[in-house]
Amino acid sequence: MSWTYEPARGDTRLVFTTRPTLQGTFGMVSSTHWLASATAMAVLEDDGNAFDAAVAAAFVLHVVEPHLNGPGGEVPMILAPVGLPPRVLCGQGGAPAGATIDHYTGLGLDLVPGTGPLAAAVPGAFDAWMLLLRDHGTKRLAEMLSYAIGYAERGHPAVERVGETVDTVAELFRTEWTTSAEIYLPGGRAPKPGELLRNPALAATWRRLIAEAEAASPDREAQIEAARRVWREGFIGEALVAAANRPTMDTSGERHVGTLTGDDLVNYAATYETPATYDWQGWTIAKPGLWSQGPVFLQQLALLPDRLEYGTAQYYHWLIETSKLAMADREAWYGDSTQVSLETLLSPWYNAQRSAMIGCCASHELRPGHPDGQQPRLSSYVEANSATAVDVPLGAGEPTVAASGATRGDTCQLDIVDRWGNMIAATPSGGWLQSNPVVPELGFQLGTRLQMAWLEPDLPNSLVPGRRPRTTLSPSLALRDGEAVMAFGTPGGDQQDQWSLHFFLAVALREKVRDGLDLQGAIDAPNWHQESFPGSFYPRSMSPGSVIVESRIGDDIIADLERRGHQVTVGGPWSEGRLCAVARDRRTGVLSAGANPRGMQGYAAGR
Repeated sequence: MSWTYEPARGDTRLVFTTRPTLQGTFGMVSSTHWLASATAMAVLEDDGNAFDAAVAAAFVLHVVEPHLNGPGGEVPMILAPVGLPPRVLCGQGGAPAGATIDHYTGLGLDLVPGTGPLAAAVPGAFDAWMLLLRDHGTKRLAEMLSYAIGYAERGHPAVERVGETVDTVAELFRTEWTTSAEIYLPGGRAPKPGELLRNPALAATWRRLIAEAEAASPDREAQIEAARRVWREGFIGEALVAAANRPTMDTSGERHVGTLTGDDLVNYAATYETPATYDWQGWTIAKPGLWSQGPVFLQQLALLPDRLEYGTAQYYHWLIETSKLAMADREAWYGDSTQVSLETLLSPWYNAQRSAMIGCCASHELRPGHPDGQQPRLSSYVEANSATAVDVPLGAGEPTVAASGATRGDTCQLDIVDRWGNMIAATPSGGWLQSNPVVPELGFQLGTRLQMAWLEPDLPNSLVPGRRPRTTLSPSLALRDGEAVMAFGTPGGDQQDQWSLHFFLAVALREKVRDGLDLQGAIDAPNWHQESFPGSFYPRSMSPGSVIVESRIGDDIIADLERRGHQVTVGGPWSEGRLCAVARDRRTGVLSAGANPRGMQGYAAGR
C-alpha cells in the first residue's frame, strides 16, 4: 500500500491508496490489461514513440480482452504530438447505406437489436490505428502486430472475466454461434482463469495481412496503405461482408442478416477532427465532439459553482445533479446530425440558466435545456419511460455496470506519454466476443454500435445511412497553457463521463504527491454514477433518481444524499470507476501514471 494527502474536509489526513503513483522520465503507460501496458513499454524501450506504442498495445488488447473490444469495433482517441495542438482521431464508423429506419421497422423492430449483424456499424478501429501509425508513428506494421500475433498463436493466460463473459453466452455459442464456440469454448467449456487461450485464426489473419502489405511495397507508409486496402476490399473485407449476410440469432429472438456491404467498407475512412474544449480554473479539457458523449464532461464542468469543497455531501449532490442536466442534454441534442452548437451548450448564459435549476433536493425528471430557444425532442420510447425505471437484463448491450454495482465487464482504455512529451488517450471498444459470431476466416467478429441509434426520424441520434451512432466512448486530455499535461479515460459505457469527471476533480482539487499529480489517489477515491437518463444500449434502460455509490463514500454522505431525495444503492467498496491516467509535469519533465485497481486487470508501467 502507498499513501497520499487527502485534504477533503480541510485537514491533511494520510489515507492509503492501493498502489503508488508511478513516476519517471522515460515513458509511462496505463491500460486495462497488464500485457498491453507491458507491450507498450516494450515499444518505447525499442525507441518507438507513444503512438507506435499505442498501436501495438491496441492490437494486444484485441487478443487479451476479447470480451471488451475487437478489430471489428471502434475507437476514438485524442493525441497531442509535441509542438502541435491536440487532435481527435475518430475511428467510429457510420451506419451502412442500407441501414434505414424503414428497413428495421419493416422487420417489426422498435429498437436496433443489441447483438447480431443488424447492429453492426461500419467497423472503424482498424483504419484509425493505421492512420495513427502512418501519420505519427515510426515503426513498421509487422513490428506493431508481432506482439498480438504472439499472444494469439502461443496463447495468453485468460483473465477471470473472459471466462465469466463466455459463460453468459455459452449456450448461444453451442446452439447458434458455433464459430464462436470453436475459439471461446475450448474443450466444450469457458476458459478457466489462467488457462492459456489461443486464437490461431486471428494470428493467421494478421500474418496474411502483413504478407500482402509487404508484397505491395518495401516502403513503410505504402505498406500501411496496402493494409488499409486489404481491410476494405481484400480478403478481410470480403469475409466481413459475408458474415454480415449470414442469418444470425440476435437479442430480438429472431435470425436476421445485416446491412453491411463492400461499398460501405470501401467508402469509409477514419478522420481527424478538432476536439471540443472547455477552460476551467486554469485547465483546458479536450474531448471528442457531439457525435460522442464527450461534451457531457465539459457541460458538467460548466455547471460547477466557483467554490465547491471536495468530498462533502453538497459536493456529491451538486455533481449528481449537474450530471443529470448534462445527460438530459445529451439525449435531446447530441448526435452526428445535431442542430445545436457546442458553443451554445457551454456558454455562460446557458449554464447560468441550467445551474439555477439545481436545488437542495434531488430531481427525478429528465430536463433537457432549450439552447438558442429550440424545443428539445426526445424519442417516443424515452417519453413513454421517462418517469419509470426500465430494467436491463444481464448480458445485453455494452458490458458495463448494473444498478446493483455488479460488473458485467467494460470497454478498454489506453493512455501513454513518452520521453519527448507525446501523449495519447484512446478508448477502444466494440466487436466484443458476445456481440456477433466469430468470422471463421478471420478470428474476430463484427460490432454492434448501431444499437445506440433510434428508429425514429428527425432526432439528432436517429439511424441514418452514413451517420455515426452517438458513442459513449470518451477519452480525455487535459492541458495547461496550451500544453498537454494529462491523458485519462475509463471504460463503462454511460458512466464514462461521470467517473472521469470525479477523477479529474480529485486530481484538480486535492494535494499533489511528491512533485506531480496524485493520479493513483484520484483513481482510488470513492466513485459513483447516476442513472436518471435513457441508457445508450439495448434495451435503453433508465432509473429516475437512482444513484449508485461505493460503500467507502461513507455512511454520513449516503444518509445526507438520501435525505435530499436521491435513491441510493450502495455498491461494493471498489465497484465504481475504471480509470487509467498518465501525466507530464511541464516544469520538470517528470512523467507519472496510475491505473484502476477495481476488480479488473488494469496496470500502469513506466520508468
